[in-house]
Amino acid sequence: MVRPCKLRRICAIPECGQFGPKTCSNKNKPLITMGLDEYETIRLIDWEGQTQEECAAQMNIARTTVQAIYTSARRKLAESLVTGAELNISGGNYELCNRVRRNSSCKCHCPRQCGKNLGGNTMKIAVTYENGQIFQHFGHTENFKIYNVQGNKIISSSVVNTNGQGHGALADFLVTNNVDTLICGGIGGGARQALDEAGIKLFGGVTGEADAAVEALLSGKLNFDPDVMCQHHEENENHHCGEHGCGEHNHCHQ
Repeated sequence: MVRPCKLRRICAIPECGQFGPKTCSNKNKPLITMGLDEYETIRLIDWEGQTQEECAAQMNIARTTVQAIYTSARRKLAESLVTGAELNISGGNYELCNRVRRNSSCKCHCPRQCGKNLGGNTMKIAVTYENGQIFQHFGHTENFKIYNVQGNKIISSSVVNTNGQGHGALADFLVTNNVDTLICGGIGGGARQALDEAGIKLFGGVTGEADAAVEALLSGKLNFDPDVMCQHHEENENHHCGEHGCGEHNHCHQ
């Protein structure tokens, strides 16, 4: 029995899938077809500057497989440039990463964007943020503090405004900003599902200073509630969420 070929994970669809010469016509030349998996190796190695090992981890295949796909893709590029034949990018043996399947703005730098890190060396952590503290209602977050982490050390951080985006758009906002981990207080079920579909790891039910929470996460000492849930209704200013304390000013506190 023939062993099925493993699907190659891709995180970008080319904006233009057809290329050809402008100054001459080579109608007699056969069309060259490059698979989307071949295109992905060109994008990752030649455009993103990844090594073949990093490319293999992102596409979820062996390095030797990446080498073969990449060699084939480069050969097709060279043939198109030298002979003037039209190049078509389509098909191939691939699967889209979660964020592309969700029609998100997938500026994917997997393994971050697909929920995996290369050896745990890089992370991008977002914290719901207000005046240095963890803001306690995800759906009304006006600012995230986003931390860039390498080797379990924070190398930079910045506060990013959400521009008034609500519950449904915040997951996509984090996707667009290449976040792979979220620390927050209360969060609703719909938002949890959206984060899960986006491959963003959630640490909810956290209180206190944002900086201290990130340091605790990196040291494996963060106290969080994996089952935290905040049932909040935007139209009810005095809604209460029981034990999770979604209070009079639309904030959740622990």
